[in-house]
Amino acid sequence: MTIVQVGLTQTPWTGDQVSMLDRHEEYARAAVAAGADVVGFQELFTGPYFGITQDPAYYSYVEAADGATVARFAALAKELGVVMVLPIYEEEHAGIYYNTSVLVDSDGSILGRYRKHHIPHVEKFWEKFYFRPGNMGYPVFETAVGRIGMYICYDRHFPEGWREYGLAGADIVFNPNATKPGLSNRLWEVEQPAAAIANGYFVAASNRVGAETNEYGDEAVAFYGSSYLVGPDGNLVGDMASATEPGWIVREADLSLVRTQRETWQFFRDRRPDSYTRIAQP
Repeated sequence: MTIVQVGLTQTPWTGDQVSMLDRHEEYARAAVAAGADVVGFQELFTGPYFGITQDPAYYSYVEAADGATVARFAALAKELGVVMVLPIYEEEHAGIYYNTSVLVDSDGSILGRYRKHHIPHVEKFWEKFYFRPGNMGYPVFETAVGRIGMYICYDRHFPEGWREYGLAGADIVFNPNATKPGLSNRLWEVEQPAAAIANGYFVAASNRVGAETNEYGDEAVAFYGSSYLVGPDGNLVGDMASATEPGWIVREADLSLVRTQRETWQFFRDRRPDSYTRIAQP
């Protein structure tokens, strides 16, 4: 498939898991009705962004990578004939939890998953309390719409993983987020386009939007949405989504531009991994 319609959704926590899942199904159906071939949800889409606090009560959101949520949306993917990126709170077994994205193909088959490697632990992003670092590498999966990789939020600050996806031949890398105003605003604008240019692929970035005051009151942060698709030339494809309102967008990815960009800028040819002596050292 050369032309791929990419759908991205963004929403704050609705207040309960049933309505949160229903909202994502509603948005997915609407995006597909508008032509989407692949739909990506935001980070930890089944609940609130609980990194705001360190509370073991939120361990209750863990589930298996082939559990009820993934089964529900895999069935939806099959019904609609759409590829889906499903970021969940994964339980490997009791006490071993990961921040994970599960990839489902358009026939409803579960292709695999990615576990977030880089785990922040700063004010209101206390993620080391909840997650172990990822241990499954940087897989790229063949899907009905092309070769897809997945990064997650804080990962985006680390160019090494972006490069892994480029070298593995990704066409699109999905990066679901829970990102708030502050130091990250300018990074949101430049990091993902820079990764797209350096590696010659599309980046599909989704972000939560709005303050989850129904869960955290005055402690809530206001996520700034602005989900977007960026091409391998670093240019936005259409406008960003709203910075304040929940909803969905669909943007067109012409995957022929991946080859064009990589042949115009021969970054992979001109790499010098033999000279990079410190990158893989702790």
